[in-house]
Amino acid sequence: MRVRDLMTVNVESCFPGTDLGAAAMIMWRNDCGIVPVVSPATNQVEGVITDRDICMALATSGRRASERTVSEIMGRQVMTANGEDDVHAALSVMERERVRRLPVVDTSGVLSGVLSINDLILATNKVRSRSKAALTSEDVLQALRGICAHRRAAREEELVGSGMERG
Repeated sequence: MRVRDLMTVNVESCFPGTDLGAAAMIMWRNDCGIVPVVSPATNQVEGVITDRDICMALATSGRRASERTVSEIMGRQVMTANGEDDVHAALSVMERERVRRLPVVDTSGVLSGVLSINDLILATNKVRSRSKAALTSEDVLQALRGICAHRRAAREEELVGSGMERG
């Protein structure tokens, strides 16, 4: 199963100069928690902004949403997927990078959709096959455990696993 089979298409994006209020309205209209940030000239993904990013930026700055731009707070280290990627590979990236959503780009880096953990969870109900390519609820649950792990607990687990536990 490929990412293109499950991703959300026709995703609304914003530009680095978009104000935070407008970015929040994109999330409201599309019932989502992330907006890809694209270059106005090329439509290539430059970053992402989440509902949490906006909330924390406004709560800690004392400035209005209309006074702040997406470029001030967007995440620039963006993990992406390609539509031709296997969903298991994308799920591994989500787990490793501890993200719930991946912008999907073509070979030029142009936005073509978003793959979310919700897309993957909903797909497990549709897949009845036990083939190796099938996405199982166990696959998604394992990744979700990794995504949701508390950072401190995950770090301590790494130290124990490497024999460098604190003590």
